[in-house]
Amino acid sequence: MYGVVTRNPEELDWPEFEWGFYEMKDVTGRATEPVESGVNMISCFGDSAAAESNPSLVPVSDEGELATREQPYFDWGYICPTRESYREGLLEMISDAAEANPDVRLDDIGFPRAEYCHCDQCESEFEESDYDDWQEWRANVITEFVTEATDRIPGKTYLTLYPDPYPGHLYDRAGLDLDALSEYVDEFVVPLYDMAYSTTYWLEVIATGFEDALDIPFSVELYAVDIDIDNLIHATEVADAYANDVFFGYESSNARGAIRRMDADSREGVSHGN
Repeated sequence: MYGVVTRNPEELDWPEFEWGFYEMKDVTGRATEPVESGVNMISCFGDSAAAESNPSLVPVSDEGELATREQPYFDWGYICPTRESYREGLLEMISDAAEANPDVRLDDIGFPRAEYCHCDQCESEFEESDYDDWQEWRANVITEFVTEATDRIPGKTYLTLYPDPYPGHLYDRAGLDLDALSEYVDEFVVPLYDMAYSTTYWLEVIATGFEDALDIPFSVELYAVDIDIDNLIHATEVADAYANDVFFGYESSNARGAIRRMDADSREGVSHGN
């Protein structure tokens, strides 16, 4: 099935989309009221506004670097997943989202990179924990948060994964234990974004990697902004061969055009092929 990822609630009702995700809170920290017509999507530990207003919440690397947009490898600011007051705020937001629509998507889950976080809070909690292994402790922090979140979600829990299926990478980088998370998550969503989709071999490689890595369904999210419709259709066909569903991000008109073209071609017996 085909869906949309949007900041505009009215687009969730467009007939071409079987359902969609509504960006209730994004990585800038912008937040809006949840909607009933779509699955509310919440950026959890990506929050540039909170990071700028309260630097004490920001993860610290093993070399003392803050996980903010000032670093060349971060496009937004992060919040340390151990910060209880921030987590409580997220859980309240998740509860509000679930009251509007029983399904919820958790976005930006995890630590920002493998070298994070070594803030005083993390160092103290690790020392006081029963864990001897730093990576295991980090993964438990994330799994515990997802457990608390899913307790508040009566419907399906979707969780976004970084597009990296290489064995151990998500665990080492973000603290995501896929086996443990699969007990609480109903479906993973993997954004496979490109500015053109002029070639798609890499999309197939990543999709097959996740097919091997995951024991539960996953969907693929494609970038639809200013993408040539023929290229977007081809990317959709490749993703559709592996994913449970395909979602189009942030330009619903272009996505609608691609779906209409695919519907017309299927009625006429035309295939773009892989």
